[in-house]
Amino acid sequence: MQAAFALARRGLGLVAPNPAVGCVLVRPDLDGRVVGRGWTQPGGRPHAETEALGRAGALAEGATAYVTLEPCSHQGETGPCAEALIQARVARVVIAMQDPDPRVSGRGISKLEAAGIIVSVGLLEPAARQINSGFIYKIQFNRPVFSWKTATSLDGKIATASGHSKWITGPQARRAGHLLRAGHDAILIGIGTALADDPDLTCRLPGLDGASPVRLVVDSQLRLPLTHKLVRTAVQQPTWVCTTASADPQKQAALRDAGVTLLVVDADGNGQLDTLKLAETLAENGLTRVLIEGGARLSTSFLAHDLIDHIYWFRAPLVIGSDGLSATHGLDISQIDDITAFTRRRSYDMGPDRLEVLNRNQFAT
Repeated sequence: MQAAFALARRGLGLVAPNPAVGCVLVRPDLDGRVVGRGWTQPGGRPHAETEALGRAGALAEGATAYVTLEPCSHQGETGPCAEALIQARVARVVIAMQDPDPRVSGRGISKLEAAGIIVSVGLLEPAARQINSGFIYKIQFNRPVFSWKTATSLDGKIATASGHSKWITGPQARRAGHLLRAGHDAILIGIGTALADDPDLTCRLPGLDGASPVRLVVDSQLRLPLTHKLVRTAVQQPTWVCTTASADPQKQAALRDAGVTLLVVDADGNGQLDTLKLAETLAENGLTRVLIEGGARLSTSFLAHDLIDHIYWFRAPLVIGSDGLSATHGLDISQIDDITAFTRRRSYDMGPDRLEVLNRNQFAT
């Protein structure tokens, strides 16, 4: 199953709105020989089981299939994976977790058992739920999982008072940041960051050119210029601008003509995008894992609405001072008990810098 998890992770950031699944076929009668391996392919299909069965061919008969998520039982753009396993005459299926999708949940297991296949469910389930937390959140809470990536000084500053921030962290930390992008469906920034930095928001690592996620910009009044890099390259790399219904119709049309996808989101009382509605809109458009790289205003809004599930905090060994720009704005918190708590899960040296990975304490998968 651990091998199947490793295969499943290959699909993270590439398979939305589908889950990232891994499958390993083993023949116990052939000294545990692995006869097939598969993982969900980019775009969400073919599915992992189909890939593994195709590689195994006739050797799938009598095999044990280790699958990280319950095989689907419904007819979508491809046939049901449970039926494919039955047709291949596998002897046993070991499943890490039941599918939370109501179209499948329990039905794939029942179909396999009705065909006389031995089924076991729950092996290393917590790891499976972690891998597919975005898929689970989309189904159960109608929102993606949100990760916040920030690079700061030791005193939590992202730039000097003048706004200069290039570069706070070193090359190794920046490479790790690009790898994070590859594992997410989309990168989210605010219009302030877009105008100040004119970023590419792509994954610029050797061999991962095709892993660049959708680029999202929160821009309630469509201040993004048509000459902006994100607009000029929207045909090559998907760019979505999240705006409000009150935005200039002519600017909306011009952005669409340039290849930008517009998502119209309800506004709050201040005329800005409603953050909770934004989360729902992103889920409804198929996103399951979103990496927030925006400035203090955007990250603070998501923190205030308890929407940050993971933090990737890169810290450089320097101090900027109180006049520097902070990673967050005020949250208007008066009681410690009201603060969203996080637990540090991992910590790594990144050359001279440090990466801490934290999960929200109430993160439920």
